[in-house]
Amino acid sequence: MEFCDLKKQYEHLRTDIDSSISHVLIHGKFVGGPEILELENKLAEYVGVKNAIAVSSGTDALILSLMALGIGNGDYVITVPFTFVANVESVILNGAIPLFVDVNKDDFTIDINKLNELIKNPIDPNSGNPIEKNKIKAIIAVDLFGHIVDYNKINELIADKDIYLIEDAAQSFGSELLNRKACSFGDISITSFFPAKPFGCYGDGGMIFTDSNLISKRLMMLRDHGQEEKYTHKIIGTNSRMDTIQAAILLAKFNEFKSNEIKNRRKVVSCYIKNLKILEENGFIKLPIFDETNKSVYAQFSILINNRDRFLEFLKINLIPFAIHYPVPLHLQPAFSYLGYKKGDFPVSEELSKKIVSIPLDAYKTNDEINNVCDIIKRFFKS
Repeated sequence: MEFCDLKKQYEHLRTDIDSSISHVLIHGKFVGGPEILELENKLAEYVGVKNAIAVSSGTDALILSLMALGIGNGDYVITVPFTFVANVESVILNGAIPLFVDVNKDDFTIDINKLNELIKNPIDPNSGNPIEKNKIKAIIAVDLFGHIVDYNKINELIADKDIYLIEDAAQSFGSELLNRKACSFGDISITSFFPAKPFGCYGDGGMIFTDSNLISKRLMMLRDHGQEEKYTHKIIGTNSRMDTIQAAILLAKFNEFKSNEIKNRRKVVSCYIKNLKILEENGFIKLPIFDETNKSVYAQFSILINNRDRFLEFLKINLIPFAIHYPVPLHLQPAFSYLGYKKGDFPVSEELSKKIVSIPLDAYKTNDEINNVCDIIKRFFKS
């Protein structure tokens, strides 16, 4: 069994994908081809925002978003320690300083109460000194595993403050909160098309979404060496363009993704929860939230378990693939030790990192495969 079976997806969509790639090979516009604009327009319409800007990765989407907002040296950006490293990298690479807020135990997204405390009383963890409140320029909130953050509550906290809200929807493209799509909640929102994402390409790719025409124009220059027209560089930018072939692959996948794959991912998760609920009721595991108002696309299906090492060995013996998202929270990563955080600062993130296990999930898992995984997990607790 594959953890995420991209080969099965390709076999299902082979004709459309091959045709779309072939079209690019024939027209030869491998950078900036017409598929880029077509993808941007389709995804902006799907999400419900004015502008979508295709870029080379989700990480570049974060870096460019902060650049476009003018965030840099001496500024502070709030984010969470229980997520992928790109959040903190993007802040630091722009010269800014990350401030961490712990996540909540229910859906692993930013703890709104702790966020409120930090905004009211910001302290630099390295110096221990208060931070001037006007130095906090942005919040990067993460829709972890596809579960959308409660952005209404964040907006209430920052309504009278000059703080940008960036939605990191790298794992939530296709999710919905109260009939509103992920990637539509921030001043800027980003997503990733890494192959294993629910909607992925065959390499790296990302997208930035915004209703601001001014920010959109700046982002389009930033991704292309700061130029608005060739060899006229108005600002300092990067080479962060999406390849045309990746856009073509995404276009070939898009209709199936929105019409069937999201629905199928939710069916797989529903089947997992139905099968494993008894283990949660008996206190053996904790399952993810299955919320009909916050409709996750489930980038991962992650459970919490106390005796993880023995459980992982059992999965290995029984040939069940797994992943750990994430084994070391960001505030304890060696690269960020200079920030001044220490063990115990974010207890929820630290606890999650010791207990979390992600089990196989994609839109093409069969009932037999799911039942097999669940039977093996149940057998562990009987052993």
